[in-house]
Amino acid sequence: MARAATANGTHEGYMPGFGNDFETEALPGALPQGQNSPQKCEYGLYAEQLSGTAFTAPRGQNERTWCYRIRPSVKHVRRFAKIDVPYWRSAPNVDPDVISLGQYRWDPVPHSEEELTWITGMRTMTTAGDVNTHVGMASHVYLVNRSMEDEYFYSADSELLIVPQEGRLRFATELGIIDLEPKEIGIIPRGLVYRVEVLEGPSRGFVCENYGQKFDLPNRGPIGANCLANPRDFKCPVAAYEDRKAKSRVVIKWCGQFHETFVDHSPLDVIAWHGNYCAYKYDLKTYSPVGAILFDHPDPSIFTVLTAPSGQEGTANIDFVLFRERWLVAEHTFRPPWYHKNIMSELMGNIYGVYDAKPKGFVPGGVSLHNMMLPHGPDRNAFEHASNEPMTPAFQDNTMSFMFETRFPQHLTEFAAREAPLQDDYIDCWDSLEKKFDGRPGIKD
Repeated sequence: MARAATANGTHEGYMPGFGNDFETEALPGALPQGQNSPQKCEYGLYAEQLSGTAFTAPRGQNERTWCYRIRPSVKHVRRFAKIDVPYWRSAPNVDPDVISLGQYRWDPVPHSEEELTWITGMRTMTTAGDVNTHVGMASHVYLVNRSMEDEYFYSADSELLIVPQEGRLRFATELGIIDLEPKEIGIIPRGLVYRVEVLEGPSRGFVCENYGQKFDLPNRGPIGANCLANPRDFKCPVAAYEDRKAKSRVVIKWCGQFHETFVDHSPLDVIAWHGNYCAYKYDLKTYSPVGAILFDHPDPSIFTVLTAPSGQEGTANIDFVLFRERWLVAEHTFRPPWYHKNIMSELMGNIYGVYDAKPKGFVPGGVSLHNMMLPHGPDRNAFEHASNEPMTPAFQDNTMSFMFETRFPQHLTEFAAREAPLQDDYIDCWDSLEKKFDGRPGIKD
C-alpha cells in the first residue's frame, strides 16, 4: 500500500517484518499494476528483485523489493578485484596479542586532517561471532569529511545501523535519499547500493554491523500496544534516480573482504520500486521510554529500540538500547545502573550529555566496553550521590547514550587496542569504593 511522502522525501510508518508493502515511482506509470515482472516494463525499464530474506521465509518476515531500473545491476565493466580497507575488520578477528578481557573506555576518536570517505573513514572497534556464518556483529566509529564521488558501496555481509554523533550525512541509495543527523539513526540493509555525501562536516558517529537476522521491533509483552519505538515513526525513502553516464567505482564487502568493480553509469538508476525491503531512518527523540513508577530498577532491556534475534528465544544476536531523557520517580530505589555481571557483552556510546552511572569520563563521542561476565557499574561519586539523594521525582535531562549488546564476546581490534584514545585509568574509577560493612544490622547513614 502506498503512503504519502513527507516533506523530507520519505514514507511514514515503515517497519520491516510488519507486512508493510510500499510503492513509489519517480515517473508516472513506471510501476506495473498487478504484475511484478511484466513481459515489458514501461519506459523500457528492467525489472529486478532484491530479496532480503530466503524465498520461503514465513509470512510477515519475508522481505523483498521489486525495482524497475534503467539498467540491470548485473552490468559491470570488469571482474571483481580485491582491495585493502585496513581499518574495517570483520569477525572472526582475534588478535592473540590483544587482551579483550577487561573493562575498557575510550575518549572520542579524533577527527583527521586526512580526507576520509565512508569507506576509508570506518574504524572497527570490536568484532563478535563469524561473518561467514551470519552470526554476530562488529562495532565501528566512522570519521567522514569527504563525499564519495562516482563511488558506491554495498555490503553483502550485513545490515548497518548508523548512529550519528557529529555532522550530517546524506545516504543516496538505489531506493531514494535518506539524510541523517545526530539524534537520528539509519538502517542500510544488506545488498543495497548507496553513496554517502557530507552535508555538514566533519562527521563522526557509530555503526553496528549486524551479520545475523535483521533488526526488528522488540515484543512489548505486558507493555501492550504503545510506548518504546512505534512503527509510524520509522521512515523510508521515496524513489529518486540518477540517469548519468560516468565511470563509477562500486565497492562490495563480501565475507569480510573488500572488492571493487566499475560501471559506466550511476548505479542509482531505480525509477520506481515496491516492496518491504529498504533503508529507513528513525528519530530517537520519538522513543518513549517506560520504567518503574513505584520502586525497583528495571533491567536495561526495557529501553530496547531494535533487536536482531538469534536462534535462541529471548537471547538477541544484537539489541540496540537507548538511554535518553526521562523521569526518575521510583522510591526507596538505587536509580542508576547497579553493579552486575551479564551474559551479554555491552558496547556503549555517548551521543550527547552526561550518563548517570559515569558522570565523568564518558564524554560525548566516547565509547566503553564491558564484555560478557565482567563486573561493572557506577563509580564512587555516582554511587554516593544515588545512595543519598532525596527520593523525589527527578528529570534526567541532557542525556542520550546507547548500547550495542550482543550474546557474543566482543574482541578488540588492533586499532581499538593501540591507536584509539584508550583511557588507561578507566578501572581506577572503582578504586575509591570503600568497605561499608560493620557487622551490625540496618543501613548505615
